[in-house]
Amino acid sequence: MLKAGAVRVAGAMSGTSLDGVDAAVIETDGEAIFGFGPSRFLPYSADQQAVLSAALGKWPGEDVAQAAEIVETVHAQALAGLDEVALVGFHGQTLAHEPRGRGTHQIGDGAVLAEVLGVPVVWDFRSTDVEMGGEGAPLAPFYHFALAKWIGAEGPLAVLNLGGVGNLTWIDPSKAAPEVEGALLAFDTGPANAPINDLMRARRGLACDEDGALAATGEVDAAVVTDFLSSPYFYRMPPKSLDRNDFRSLSQAVSRLADGDAAATLSACVAASVAQGLDQCPAPPERLLVTGGGRHNRTLMAMISAAADMPVAPIEAVGLDGDMLEAQAFAFLAVRVARGLPTSCPGTTGVRAAVGGGTLSKPRKG
Repeated sequence: MLKAGAVRVAGAMSGTSLDGVDAAVIETDGEAIFGFGPSRFLPYSADQQAVLSAALGKWPGEDVAQAAEIVETVHAQALAGLDEVALVGFHGQTLAHEPRGRGTHQIGDGAVLAEVLGVPVVWDFRSTDVEMGGEGAPLAPFYHFALAKWIGAEGPLAVLNLGGVGNLTWIDPSKAAPEVEGALLAFDTGPANAPINDLMRARRGLACDEDGALAATGEVDAAVVTDFLSSPYFYRMPPKSLDRNDFRSLSQAVSRLADGDAAATLSACVAASVAQGLDQCPAPPERLLVTGGGRHNRTLMAMISAAADMPVAPIEAVGLDGDMLEAQAFAFLAVRVARGLPTSCPGTTGVRAAVGGGTLSKPRKG
């Protein structure tokens, strides 16, 4: 049982970009944020990335044992350097996400991690939400709400996470709690880093388009962007979510383009989907704060700024760490799970009612 009040808790996140594990410590009571602790990033090796990439799209019952062992091992190594925590939030690695079909699948056993670390671990955050009719994603919005309070925001605010997939949280910080009606709207905007990274690996043998340097040399194929935006996904009302592989056809659409033009066109597609998402917000946000790896891509950020009718800035502009926000979010959610508080609601995942997901595993004694 957690002690009353604020506790020191660690969270870990491995996103769909498959670059590695983010681990971070915060102090929270599950409702407010009281401080930020150390953080670290542990990259997957090229061989580990290859195993994880080969496991993408697989469901329970298919052979993912080697991938699961990699996830557990690297997370344990990343979290081992963050001592004196009362609890760990462990997201695992998403392999497949089909909330309107087969459900959602994250690998990594939190019970194994609890034994290795000797600390209670909260994991499997998404399954309950999906079972109750929700999208199971995104899950960071409740943390975004707490951050909006922490920075003292007064008017509507939007947080954009540019990971493998892009997701947007619209926040009304005047509300008392994240589950209150009208406090949050959250949804996946479309693909983000994933197709750009896939292009760079296939054509240049590089992990990403660093600083958007390649995209900056190219010209956007407007026809590809227009066709991309015709997808029925963009006409669905939020909340809504995507799997990393849902827009695989985008890679085929740019296959005939030169490298620079392909990178520019994929970046333009991301920016266009963000703009489309902003149009679906309940009210225009006063500003857009960007987190996740994509905020380092200068070309992509410039395209988003041009497409969005509001100030756009990396989340560091308000004193936060955009590289660790997702890991911090699962630390925050772990405390909420341990204390019986909801972690998602109709406005964030479309679930029928506010619900707390997650499984709590404790290490065996002695």
